[in-house]
Amino acid sequence: SSDLAGAVALRGMLDGGDSIAKNYQLVMDREHDADVATREVLIAVRRTFITPFDRSNIRDLITSMDNSIDQMQKTAKTVKLFDVTSFEPHMRDMADIIVKCARLVQEGIPLLRSISAEHSRIAALTEQISALEGKADEMHDSGLAELYRANVSGGNGLKFFVGNEIYDHLEKVVDRFDDVANVMHGIVIEHV
Repeated sequence: SSDLAGAVALRGMLDGGDSIAKNYQLVMDREHDADVATREVLIAVRRTFITPFDRSNIRDLITSMDNSIDQMQKTAKTVKLFDVTSFEPHMRDMADIIVKCARLVQEGIPLLRSISAEHSRIAALTEQISALEGKADEMHDSGLAELYRANVSGGNGLKFFVGNEIYDHLEKVVDRFDDVANVMHGIVIEHV
């Protein structure tokens, strides 16, 4: 899926150095693919009735997934805009969480086709994503505190500002995956 490929490429960017430019392009390409896929699905949903879900379920799911890759693109653009070449350990840890969330979503989506049989597994996957979102919040807060101590006291406010932007975007990517999990969980509650 575009979300997983985008997440892996975003994580690759945070290795720094030569990995940045190569993976930046991959994030951009995957975001473009996701936009095309979203349009196609939304057109198909308008034309047909897909059981067992109603149109709004499909629309919410595809839109929430598109929002996560859009947010990955914004993160990648921020790295490029500020010409960041090295990253804090907590940033990489948050990007690892993004990849985990993307894998859980990729595992969960096909299970929706057999929702009656798979509802408890889908619910468990969405719980794991929510737990990862909580972990990412903690990493965001402690990473930001470290960044502040290391840079603002030393008079490097710009480095703090840029790092804060990246942390903020990474947190938003995880939040968007949590939105996907919430939509999936909502579908389970509605249909079981």
